[in-house]
Amino acid sequence: MHALGIDIGGSGIKAAPVDVATGKLLATRQKLVTPRPALPGAVADVVKDLVAWFSWSGPVGITFPGVVTDGVTRTAANLDPAWIGLDAVSLFAKAAGIPVRVLNDADAAGMAEMTFGAGVGELGTVLMLTFGTGIGSALFTQGILVPNTEFGHIEIRGEEAEKRASEHAKELNDLSWGKWAGRVDEYLHHMEALLSPHLIIVGGGISRQADKWVPRLTRIRARIVPAVMLNDAGIVGAAMAATSSAGPDTSGGSGASGLRSLAG
Repeated sequence: MHALGIDIGGSGIKAAPVDVATGKLLATRQKLVTPRPALPGAVADVVKDLVAWFSWSGPVGITFPGVVTDGVTRTAANLDPAWIGLDAVSLFAKAAGIPVRVLNDADAAGMAEMTFGAGVGELGTVLMLTFGTGIGSALFTQGILVPNTEFGHIEIRGEEAEKRASEHAKELNDLSWGKWAGRVDEYLHHMEALLSPHLIIVGGGISRQADKWVPRLTRIRARIVPAVMLNDAGIVGAAMAATSSAGPDTSGGSGASGLRSLAG
């Protein structure tokens, strides 16, 4: 089964067709800039353009950087407040001209990593964190997804964690690798105290440079590994959700591996 995965982020929107049996992209991914302001209509136009770019008429999965329940976007920390309470499935389906499925972006990335990447075979508690414009999170236990966790908004030193430790925060504050890794280490130490994960998978575009900062995370007992699929995980997870008939939109779908959701 093939599906088009579209990954909406705070700074860019990426898409590619995916073979959901293997997790492989079937064509070079395309990336367009996220509109500013990131109003629903403007983002939907980008989705329409990406569907047209690939001349796609099959299943489409779309990630969103916020809480998604039953196709409705409930939060939008790094986009526009107009998204809150919006029926995103209807919006994107109308723009694309074909049915779509919408899910949280980090949940999609986590599902892809659990099925094809760093989380394969892990049955303990696994925490996936994506570092980009914000910090996305996906939590799994015994291979089951707990959807819409949004742990990037946990407070650290009076600020949301993603305001201190996201890739955007590193760039905005011109932080050295050491300084930024110290902030990430503090955040992960806090998350470990709350969740006691067996494995922490770090993703997002900055995972390509994991050798510069993961070795500096010294306060954490859990194993920490970079995402195998790097910044393509969201695209793959979106495509997986598009081809799944199991579970509601809030779960992100079950994908090829039979991953389930506690929201089911």
